[in-house]
Amino acid sequence: MRPSPLFLAPHPLYRVDTVVLGSGCAGFNAADSLYDLGVRDLCLVTEGLSMGTSRNTGSDKQTYYKLTLSGGEEDSVRRMAQTLFQGGGVHGDIALCEAAGSARGFLKLCGLGVPFPTNAYGEYVGYKTDHDPARRATSAGPLTSKYMTEALERSVRSKPIPILDQAQAVELFAPEGRLEGLLCLDKQTGGLFCIQCRFLVLCTGGPAGIYGQSVYPASQLGGSGLAIAAGAAMENLDLWQYGLASLDFRWNVSGSYQQVLPRIFSIDDKGVEREFLLESLRPEEALLYAFQKGYQWPFDVRKRDLSSRIDLLVHEQTLLGREVYLDFRRNPSGYSFEGLPEEAKTYLANSGCVQETPFLRLQHMNPQAVALYLDHGIDLESQPLRVGVCAQHQNGGVAIDANWQSSVEGLYAAGEAAASFGVVRPGGSALNATQVGSLRAAEHIARRPRAPFADPAPLLEACGALERGLARAEGNQGLAWSQALERLRREMSLCCAHARDEERMAALLDWLNALLDKPFASLSLQPGQAAGYLRTLDLCTAAAAVLQASLFAAERFGSRGSCLYAAHPDEVPGMEGSLVRTQRGESRLVPVRPLPEPDDWFENVWRDYRARTQRS
Repeated sequence: MRPSPLFLAPHPLYRVDTVVLGSGCAGFNAADSLYDLGVRDLCLVTEGLSMGTSRNTGSDKQTYYKLTLSGGEEDSVRRMAQTLFQGGGVHGDIALCEAAGSARGFLKLCGLGVPFPTNAYGEYVGYKTDHDPARRATSAGPLTSKYMTEALERSVRSKPIPILDQAQAVELFAPEGRLEGLLCLDKQTGGLFCIQCRFLVLCTGGPAGIYGQSVYPASQLGGSGLAIAAGAAMENLDLWQYGLASLDFRWNVSGSYQQVLPRIFSIDDKGVEREFLLESLRPEEALLYAFQKGYQWPFDVRKRDLSSRIDLLVHEQTLLGREVYLDFRRNPSGYSFEGLPEEAKTYLANSGCVQETPFLRLQHMNPQAVALYLDHGIDLESQPLRVGVCAQHQNGGVAIDANWQSSVEGLYAAGEAAASFGVVRPGGSALNATQVGSLRAAEHIARRPRAPFADPAPLLEACGALERGLARAEGNQGLAWSQALERLRREMSLCCAHARDEERMAALLDWLNALLDKPFASLSLQPGQAAGYLRTLDLCTAAAAVLQASLFAAERFGSRGSCLYAAHPDEVPGMEGSLVRTQRGESRLVPVRPLPEPDDWFENVWRDYRARTQRS
């Protein structure tokens, strides 16, 4: 169902109480939850229902992180919150909310049909994942987030929730720090239109499009520039996850792809192969670190001389112009099952993976992982897999409070668009964040009082100003937007990924700031290409903020998480209680909010709950 505009001239204007922007796990859950909470005047806006990370990404067995729901191992909301908080640069109230809401969000997905496995007695058993002291992780297979998105979409479509598809959001209108609406480009007609609203939940994922070497699906571009341009405070923009991924089909090569110990080699332009790990590591080290990359997948500066040495050595080969491959057809040099490091040998033996080749071991351990590549035209039995160190997830984003509201009144963010993580995070916690954050935002919006809509004239004037800017950009002598985007992505991957060069970062930031100072004069636009042009401006805005935050963080924090700075290779001690907040081109340190100590006396909580929910 598509809503009807209020009027059509000078630009189509829609008026709706609450807009959900994005159609991934967070966006669909926000819309679904808002409707269930009684907010019926809402609309889901998306650039494309089939786009985004949630529907188009995964790993060998994509992880969902939640409170332990099986066995006798001790766990609690507080323990899970402590794990999230200890990742560094994480606000305590956000960590506690994500822990407290994890079971609720997970069980909703189970009820909607996401096939998370149980044992014969109905327990949702778990396993350990990255940075996880318990066994909180579970998985529905390589396509967990796809199943989540499809289940949540079915639930949304079962309700009369209007969906505006093929609508690219290009500007948030927030005069004086209060959201009043947004401007969109109709990708079918090429025309601009306005949506006047009281509340908006930003669920556009991370700014994936700023990197060239990326494991994000090509359809994931992000919308962080919208919030940055609207003046929203951002946090932890410097903090990302990077790791090994295949390049011809974008996919993490984590978990069993590494644990079956494929041969790793590089090849130059003359066709000469080298098992380059053995040029820097002893054979037993190469085998152990390669195996450990399965569950220590993200590059981690603390492991730069251990398992993350693999990432650095792969990156070295890339800089030399050599292509790097995982080869499941042959064992690495020096391989013998009996001679394996004890950790790898025990794991493979317990998994029944004693077959002769990496491919046979992978086929035994995880046939879905083999089938996935075959579905995309890559036969791991007969051909090697080209890989590189790629951007995978931003741990920062829009600064939020415990209701997932930003510093702009009425603007909320959920999923990867929100800054709910810091230096490191448990694997799979991002999927939990999509569900908890979108529900927290929906609950808060449902309780908010409603004021009359403002005069739409300023919103329509902003739309007219943008239209005039695009007209000035047509045929000017500036750099083509596509060339600017290509340069941005290439430079970001070279100087501001896991290995960071501050001098080149500063030069790139200067170029972006000059471009963004007069965008309609700096970049040229050809007729019919407004979508790409405006997307480039959004990505340049996001990249400039990432660079600014990263240069600031390099001096204050040094290297940490997945970020290794050439001029600041060591972490600065004693900074655990701070994080980087970036707003309007400036960064500063702010203290991390501590873990709350809430009152858990039932009668008091019951009374407060009634008072809080009766305000709706």
